[in-house]
Amino acid sequence: MFDTEPVLLSVTDGIAHLRLNRPDAANGMDIALLKTLNEALMACHGDPLVRVVLLTGEGANFCAGGDVRDFASKGEGLPDYLRMATAYLQSAVSLMVHLEAPVIVAVQGFAAGGGGFGLVCAADFVIAADTAKFLAGATRVGMAPDAGTSITLPRLVGLRQAMRILLTNPVIPAAEALALGLVTEVVPADRLAEAAQALAADLARGAPRALAATKRLLWSGLGNGLDTGLPEEARTVSELSGTADAREGLAAVIGRRAPVFTGR
Repeated sequence: MFDTEPVLLSVTDGIAHLRLNRPDAANGMDIALLKTLNEALMACHGDPLVRVVLLTGEGANFCAGGDVRDFASKGEGLPDYLRMATAYLQSAVSLMVHLEAPVIVAVQGFAAGGGGFGLVCAADFVIAADTAKFLAGATRVGMAPDAGTSITLPRLVGLRQAMRILLTNPVIPAAEALALGLVTEVVPADRLAEAAQALAADLARGAPRALAATKRLLWSGLGNGLDTGLPEEARTVSELSGTADAREGLAAVIGRRAPVFTGR
């Protein structure tokens, strides 16, 4: 059990409950959280008692993406830092996809950026509160999408909608996310935990080998795309993070102002 970490893990009745645990930072992802998330997912891989994984976020938001204050503090060293952060994030996404156990994500508040939005796209089931909101956000700060969203999102919503979502960065309310196929179910906010737990319990009662095989078959259609696309995505994110526009984008988010991009 991880009980004092930026990601908490407990296993009960075949359900592994992972909780992102930086509520004061909207569960923004830094290296410590990403490293622990990987360790927790690996623990789920290695535990034969785990039949389903439920991923949630503590506090008001599921995950606001990368920790922009942490990123901005790296200055000229940001590309090197993001190479490591992106490697951990992509590893987490790959682990989620390749886990035999189905993965459920429950979303309240914002699921944004590579962290929140990317984990949503990599999940097998997504239960969203009716007040939840989704935002890609990468190009808004002069960056490129990560966490595999350049590969998974078009499969979920189609090329035209993926282009709109990733290039124009709309804030997508839960009802629209359901209509797009981004989430599985929308429930009243006060029923989110109950609905996610009920789905997890139902899956935990299923035939584990049959569920694992079916999940593998469904993901295999984009398996080659994911395995090939993740390295290219990581290279692009690292390259863009060294630009003046990326630094301006992060500063604008922190300063709560509109960015002024120069193409440098």
